[in-house]
Amino acid sequence: MNKKFSPDTQTEINDILNNIQNWNNFFNSKIEFYFDGWAIFLREKFTYPRVITIFKSYNTSTYSIKSFEVTLKNLQTEEHKEIYSNEDIKSKSDLLKELKDIIYGKDLIQEASKLYNNMFSD
Repeated sequence: MNKKFSPDTQTEINDILNNIQNWNNFFNSKIEFYFDGWAIFLREKFTYPRVITIFKSYNTSTYSIKSFEVTLKNLQTEEHKEIYSNEDIKSKSDLLKELKDIIYGKDLIQEASKLYNNMFSD
């Protein structure tokens, strides 16, 4: 049976989507299935041009989450710059906590701190 259609996979994705529905006004969401796993993409609508990606492989029990700043190159092509990454999240509850922290700016604060420190380290 194809794992993307398994009841466990569908239940897991639906549970995550139900837990993040509080932020539906701020993000557009999209789900994609791949040969080796699935991903949920959250694109911020208004505040800051970023995309948050949640990925889970069918072969592991861990999640990964990444945050990308989105810019337009020549007003035509989107460019994505990774600003935060955590690739070893052990449980769904840890994933939801990490996602909440990112939504509230953990990734942006970390990136701003890095830029500030780099400014004075040269």
